[in-house]
Order: sequence, then C-alpha cells, then structure tokens
Amino acid sequence: MEAALLFSIFIILFLLHVPIALSLAISSVLVLALTTDFNLYMVAQRMFSALESPPLMAIPGFVLAGAIMAHGGISRYLIAALRAWVGHLRGGLSVVTILACMIFAAISGSSPATAAAIGGILIPAMVEAGYEKRYAMGLVAASGTLGILIPPSITFVLIGVTANESIGKLFMAGVLPGILLGGVLLCTAIIYARIKNYGGEPKVDWKTRWQCTWKAIPGFLLPVIILGSIYGGICTPTEASIVSVFYALFVTIFIYREMTWSRFRSILREAIGITSMIFLIIPAAMTFAMYLTSEQIPAKIAQWIAGSNLGVAGFWVAVNTMFFVMGTFLEAVSIVLITLPILIPIIKHLDINMLHFAVIMVINMELAMITPPVGLNLFVVSGIGRERLEEVVKGVLPFITVMILTLICLILFPKISLYLPSLMR
Repeated sequence: MEAALLFSIFIILFLLHVPIALSLAISSVLVLALTTDFNLYMVAQRMFSALESPPLMAIPGFVLAGAIMAHGGISRYLIAALRAWVGHLRGGLSVVTILACMIFAAISGSSPATAAAIGGILIPAMVEAGYEKRYAMGLVAASGTLGILIPPSITFVLIGVTANESIGKLFMAGVLPGILLGGVLLCTAIIYARIKNYGGEPKVDWKTRWQCTWKAIPGFLLPVIILGSIYGGICTPTEASIVSVFYALFVTIFIYREMTWSRFRSILREAIGITSMIFLIIPAAMTFAMYLTSEQIPAKIAQWIAGSNLGVAGFWVAVNTMFFVMGTFLEAVSIVLITLPILIPIIKHLDINMLHFAVIMVINMELAMITPPVGLNLFVVSGIGRERLEEVVKGVLPFITVMILTLICLILFPKISLYLPSLMR
C-alpha cells in the first residue's frame, strides 16, 4: 500500500511537470515521513552521503571538457578533418556525422552534449548538401547517443558507483559495443544514402587533407590522453577528467586561440547546468531507493523472480521491456539510480555478469535518449534544427530499429562486452 502511495505521488508530480529530481525527493520524503520511523535529519544525511563518492567527481570534469571542446573550436577542426577525408564519398556527410560523434563521445561522456556539439555544425551542412532535414536530425540524435556508451561515460560512472564495480572495467566493456553500434549506424547511413542517391562533397586535394588533419591533431589526442592515462595506470577516471579539462583549455587558449571571457562564461554556465541536474537527481533517487530498501522491496522482487523460474531469457525480456517503457518518460540518470539497486540481487541470483548487464543497460539508456516524449537528444536536435519534435521523431525511427537489433545481438553474445575487461588485471 505504501509503495503504491509512493509511486502515485511521484506520477502525479511528474504529470504536473515538476522536475524529476523534485518529484523523486518530494514523494520519497512524504512517504518516509508518513509510514516509517525515518526523521528528516536521517533523510538529509542519506541525501548528502549519496554525493560523497569520489568517483562521482569525474562527472563535472568530463562535462566541462565536453563543453570546452564543443565551443572552443576543437570539435569544429575535428569535423573539418573528417570532411576532408571522407566527405566526398556518397553519403559522406552522414559518415562524418557518425565518426565525429564517436570521437566526441570519447571525450564528453554525455549524449546531449555530443548531439549539440556535432549537430550544430553538421545538420545545416547536410541540409545544404541536399539531405532531407528529417533524416539529418534523426541521424544526429541517434549518433549522439554514443556519448554514454563509448568511454568515458557519465552513465558508466553512475553504474559503477551504484553497483560498486570498477569504473575502469566498465569503461573498457563499452569499447567494443560502442564500435559495433557505431559501425551499424555507419552501414545504415551508407545504405540509406545509396537508396536516396545522396552525393558527396567536392573532393579536396591531399595538401588540404593534411592541413586539416594537422590542425585537428590536438583534438584527436584528447581521447587518447583520457583513456591512455586511465588504462596505463597513471590516473583514476576522476583525475583523468580533470586532466582532460586542463588539456582542452590549453588547446583552446594557446593553440586555437578561440577562447574569450564571454565564451568561457557560457561554457561554465552550460557545464554547471548539466552537472547540477545530475547532482540533484542522485540524492533524490537515493532517497527513493532508501524507502524501497527499508520495505525490502528489492529482496521481495528477487525472491519472486527466483520462485517464478523466470530464467535468464525471461529476465532479459522483462528488464529490457521495463527499460524501454521507463525511457519514454524518464531520463537515463533517474532510471539507473531507481532501478539498479532493485536489480542487483536478481542479477547476482541469475549469475549474470555485471559488466555485461551494465552495457545492456547503457544501450537501453541510449534508446531512452531518443524515444518520445522525454528523449533529451530529441529536444536538443529539435532546438538546433528549429523543427517540431515530431519531425525529429520521424527521422530517428529507422535508427531506433537498428539499435534494438544491435542490443539483441549484444545480449546473445556477451563476449563482445566482456572480452576487453577480461584482459585487464
């Protein structure tokens, strides 16, 4: 009865357009105060303790590095280099879009940031080159989701903290699935370009190619520095995020010389906004989970699944369906923090590898970014393209289909996720 009250209050607040963090916090605190012996001091203590995990400090670092890259010239020079090499191919700009998103994903760790940085440059370029605007927006929205799969990933950091798993191994688990999904999107874009007879840009000479590449080298080095320092044992993910900020600032200020005080203020404003949203949701979701734990709801669900002989296959069908439905009205951070504490005992009971489950969960969170009505990437791309949300949704539907097929492939072949982590000590 109390659990029904909790979810009812949350849904009512959500339908009234109260922000997710406040909806979670208000519903949890009300039910805890009315039905348990928790006092407000204990609730406040738990909320603040949820933010005391050092790995969480990697989030603002990667968010800020991504914002600097997006607005400091780095992303523009990366895109220029990619256009010089593959822009002349049939459907070349769509290939450039996906490759640019994969590179940006290896720096920012954020899907909306990836979609915003790449879409702002390439959506107008694709439309000008004769691509259907609906398709261009859908491609950017779908490719932008790679920001939370290819490491470093903010979502993997949250999963690592919640499940007490190695963030380095989680990052490594996302590498091959990220490349696979990027490859699937590339194949889809190339086939679509041939069907629609999209052409390429004028072919540039070798001198121009090398000039563009030389200019973009500092940007290409950023993901190498981040991931190399983590897997080389030089830095923790948190330290690597701070290194990435200072490196991005150095490149923007001293090499590209495109940083101004007004631009730096807008970068800080954007990074603070994204980080604040995440750090508001974390303690609110932790309070929500605190009530569920106090009522032993995760244990009861685990016992029910164990007694119902649902099996591994049934679990995958149930959990992916749940993620897809939740993804239509919640964003990724909330889904991870609400559901993972409940699912961990079940995952252990069914002997599913946590790294493999994390990859499947993150791909589901990617789908949540592009499923209406609350997909964040849809709103970002709609704003960039200055089109109605429905147009972006129509453009992204084919990519949702191929992403679901890739998800099924990864569920059936867990070694794709687990091979690289198995090589780590």
